[in-house]
Amino acid sequence: MIEWLKRVSLFDNLNDDQLERILRISHRRNLASGTILFHEKEMGSTFYVVLSGSIKLFTKSNSGEEKVLSLVNSGESFGELSLLDGRPRSASSQTLEPTTVLELSSEQFMDLLQAHFDITRGILAELCRRLRTTNEHVNDLTFLDGRTRVLKNLIALANKNGKRDGNIISIHMSLNYDELAQMAGVTKSVLSEVIRELETRGVLQFGINEYKLNLLKLRG
Repeated sequence: MIEWLKRVSLFDNLNDDQLERILRISHRRNLASGTILFHEKEMGSTFYVVLSGSIKLFTKSNSGEEKVLSLVNSGESFGELSLLDGRPRSASSQTLEPTTVLELSSEQFMDLLQAHFDITRGILAELCRRLRTTNEHVNDLTFLDGRTRVLKNLIALANKNGKRDGNIISIHMSLNYDELAQMAGVTKSVLSEVIRELETRGVLQFGINEYKLNLLKLRG
C-alpha cells in the first residue's frame, strides 16, 4: 500500500512513516464500475484518493441532462470542497470502471492538513488549477467552435493521462461518447463528426477503452 500512496501527487513529499500514518487513519475501499460515491447537493463528510481506476464528476440539470465536469484518475484526489467550506457537494461522482479509493473522514482530513503543510499546499494548488480550468472552459464555450473544443479536449486528456511512444500517444479511455461530448460542451453528433474526420486523416485511432493520437498527423 505504501507504494500505491507514493503515486499520489499530494503525498509526494512524505516519507514512509508519514505515509503509514495516513494508512492508519484512512479506509481502503474497492468499488465496482458504476458505483455512485455521492450525489450533488449532499453534505460531504469524506475525502477520496484514487489508487486505481477512474471516476467522473458530473452535475445534472433540472431536466435530468448530465454534464461531465472532469475525470479523476489514479493518483488524484477529490471531495475536499465540501470538507473545507462545509457546503453541500458541488457535483456527483461515479466510478467508470472497477476502482479502488482511499477514504478519509472530515475529522481525519482536517488533522492531516494541520499535520502536513505540504499536503495543505498541494490541496490549495489543486483548487487553483481547477479554478483556472473552469475559467478556461467558460472561455472556450464562448469563443471556440465545436470542432476546436473537441480537439482541445482530446489533447488535454492525452496530456493528462496518455503514454507516449514516439509520435503516438495512447490514452486509456473509460468515458463513452456521450460523456466525451459533455466534457467538450458539444452535441454527440458534433463529436461523432469530428472523430470521423480525425480518423480519416489518421490523427485518431479508437480501440476498446483506448484511443491513440498521432502527433505527426495532428501537426500536419
